[in-house]
Amino acid sequence: MTNHPRYTTDEMADVWSDKTRFENMLKVEVAAAKSMADHGIIPPDAADAIVNGAGFDMKRLREIEGETRHETIAFLTAVKENIGDAARYLHYGMTSSDVLDTALSLQLQQSTVLIRKALITLLTALYSQIQKHRTTPCIGRSHGIHAEPTTFGLKLAGHYAAFARNLARLDVAAKEVCVCQLSGAVGTFPILPPEIEEGVADALGLAVEPVSTQVIPRDRHAAYFSALALIAGSIENLATEIRHLQRTEVLEVEEAFRKGQKGSSAMPHKKNPILSENLTGLARIVRSTVVPALENQTLWHERDMSHSSVERFIAPQAMATLEFALLRLAGVVDNLVVHSDRMQSNLDALHGLVFSQRVLLALSEGGASREDAYEIVQRNAMKVWNEEGVFYELLAADPDVMAIISQEDLKDIFDLENALKNIPQVIDRCFKVYPVTEVS
Repeated sequence: MTNHPRYTTDEMADVWSDKTRFENMLKVEVAAAKSMADHGIIPPDAADAIVNGAGFDMKRLREIEGETRHETIAFLTAVKENIGDAARYLHYGMTSSDVLDTALSLQLQQSTVLIRKALITLLTALYSQIQKHRTTPCIGRSHGIHAEPTTFGLKLAGHYAAFARNLARLDVAAKEVCVCQLSGAVGTFPILPPEIEEGVADALGLAVEPVSTQVIPRDRHAAYFSALALIAGSIENLATEIRHLQRTEVLEVEEAFRKGQKGSSAMPHKKNPILSENLTGLARIVRSTVVPALENQTLWHERDMSHSSVERFIAPQAMATLEFALLRLAGVVDNLVVHSDRMQSNLDALHGLVFSQRVLLALSEGGASREDAYEIVQRNAMKVWNEEGVFYELLAADPDVMAIISQEDLKDIFDLENALKNIPQVIDRCFKVYPVTEVS
């Protein structure tokens, strides 16, 4: 296990432990023995002996490895010591990569279950907050500058949709990477027929790799790690939003601050968005595994081992870090402190400038050219920026505006509820496309 224990759950640590890796290798060997017996390649009683006696002692396995300096041979020797005469049929007609690559597929399959569960936990937390704040008004920003009104629920709905897409991508990538190969030394099935591979794949819940030299093609793994990186990108996107919204000058949301928690060793007043900052860093770690995964696609001829050492680092690191980050973000979202009053005050901070587009369109619809309408709105807006008045009052006093827009229509333009009227429909559409009942 190469991931930091601080950022690894016990369940994921178990998946990537040496013990689980060897247990998965044993599953491959047992399934192969059963399939060979079913096709008359080895005696049924030999297969039974392998199934019933298969096991290994980790200490003994490492002792043998110290002598052989070959981990797979050490594993097979440790297992054979528990089988007896039938041991000669263990690993019959197979090569190391048949076992190692298929066992890795099982580990990726097991990891995907945990990551998928964490994704659903996050989606559930987002769904709850969206429903709670679907009509909570706040300011939408472009380039970091106040743009137009939106709701906090709609903000979160965009992130919910991204993680729902990520869940679909994960499922596709997992299906692509969780494959079985049992094709022999250079993928030609010189000893065992393809039917044995098919039997093992069925027994282990994997797909069959149609053409596997001596290894499963690493474009499959590159696609999987790319899917993980996209999830990490979505994590950082939401974490960055929370970090900005918690800034003192903004303070629309805050991470939960527990009783007894300390924000700074020097400044007792501090409440920092440390979890979101941590998530930003963890996302970088997950994304950093993509380039090595992409480079693993290039192998010499039918097989080399350049990919093996890389995967021993990046696989547990990416899986453990991503699962931990998803669960941490779910906790942040679930316990998020939302300051709706501050959202409203920030929305009002520009004294109505956020309705400028609506004024522009009303002037255009009333007969002004777009260029003239833009100039009229902008000259009044700049006065507000220079703290020379309130946007509505300036417009109401501008004869060029009032010659086109009635007093009643101007009031309607500045009606916040009217500006947000379509947002519930957008949120409902989001959940229609990505139903919360289906993400599980």
